Amino acid sequence: MSLYGRMVAAGEWRDYGLSFLTDMAVFSVFRHAAENPLYRIEKHPKLRNKQGMYCVVGMDGQILKRGQDLKTVLRVLEKKLIRAVK
Repeated sequence: MSLYGRMVAAGEWRDYGLSFLTDMAVFSVFRHAAENPLYRIEKHPKLRNKQGMYCVVGMDGQILKRGQDLKTVLRVLEKKLIRAVK
């Protein structure tokens, strides 16, 4: 949530959504509420022992980062925050 707060303060993100499905949980961030999500942070517990249960998915559906540790996976978005604040 601290990353979300910093991106809102930078004016990059404006809204979020949570989805809890049977096999995964999704946190989506939006620039505007009426748009498609800019990023989805997904948790797939079944992938815990394989590819990593956390992943960041871009607007186009491309997986930007996947791993076991949420903090490590979110670093891909931290780089975008540095660029946005310049």
